[in-house]
Amino acid sequence: MLDARAHPSCISVAVSRAVGEAYAARNAAAQINCSETCFVLAFVPGDLDGRRVAAALEEALEGVPVFGCSSAGQITPHGYETDALLLLAFPKAHFRCSSILFEPLKPLSTTAIATAAQRHEKTFSHTAGWHRLGLIFADGLSKQEDVLISTLETVLDDLPLFGGSAGDALRFEDTYVLHQGRCYGNAATLLLLETDLPFRGFGFDHFLPGGTPIVITGADPDERKVFEINGAPAAQEYARLVGCAVADLSPQIFAENPLLIEYKDRHYVRAISDAGEDDALSFLAAIDDGLIMTLGQGQEIIRTLQSGLDIHDEQGRRPDFILGFDCVLRKLEIEQKQLGRAVSEVLCSAHVVGFNTYGEQHCGVHMNQTLVGVAFFGPDQRTLY
Repeated sequence: MLDARAHPSCISVAVSRAVGEAYAARNAAAQINCSETCFVLAFVPGDLDGRRVAAALEEALEGVPVFGCSSAGQITPHGYETDALLLLAFPKAHFRCSSILFEPLKPLSTTAIATAAQRHEKTFSHTAGWHRLGLIFADGLSKQEDVLISTLETVLDDLPLFGGSAGDALRFEDTYVLHQGRCYGNAATLLLLETDLPFRGFGFDHFLPGGTPIVITGADPDERKVFEINGAPAAQEYARLVGCAVADLSPQIFAENPLLIEYKDRHYVRAISDAGEDDALSFLAAIDDGLIMTLGQGQEIIRTLQSGLDIHDEQGRRPDFILGFDCVLRKLEIEQKQLGRAVSEVLCSAHVVGFNTYGEQHCGVHMNQTLVGVAFFGPDQRTLY
């Protein structure tokens, strides 16, 4: 049985751990009242075929629009999970929705995206007294999220945007987004939402800058690859900085020792995904020659999580639910430290539902190892973002 603390009243949450795409989709859809639902967000685990899930949901949900993506993990009312199909049903009583698909993302045309986004936003009629926000789900292997989110932030400057990059449980093989009952690779889905629910956006990580400046002296920005750091082979220099052998570099090492950049007086994580045989490091966000970075020093992750999710409105009320986009590398570090159960308890108590990402988008920036979210409050509470 789901923990009663994690039951929001303003959306419906459906979870299926059934084996097989059709069975899992029907099982989850059966938990949703289609006639009352405006749209559904679906976060699909890596062991299910996205195309089959999308087709099965299209049938089982009787034409209710379905959006979402593949996920590197799910945040359900039980906290962290890996093999659960998660559906979030947003009711007509509180939400209106319009969507646009950007395909292909690579090669990316900023002009085409800007024009389409502006045109779409203007044709989405405004409901008096309701609030607007945007959700973006992008293929995590497209390597285009940085330009995409900065473009959207520029042309939709009065619309707060939040998002996550589709993942696949660290296989880095098959990521996709869902849009209107179909599955797309090398694409992104932008949802324009209106709601009568006040909301507040946030984003936080658990790293502080430390040590001496690190300079990227050789990189391929298009592929997010770094070949040299401080004039030395990248993997060798990074291993020296974190105090391990090149042979010992692993996702766990990368998760606990990310590099940070400073932008507008804030530090953002640029996570490393892997090290190649050529001593190059592959990153999950934008990287370039001449970039000055610093090694991140991790803080106590439970404490920073509790503090970051301690969200209230002006009347002291907690959110009805939080839609969360949480980097898979955070989850990896948490599991490595055997803190999964404790973190799940915090997420559950805070009413967080969402998925583990390959990157997060907030304030016009694509970042890593961050928890980005939107806290939705009950009706008649003030919106802050």
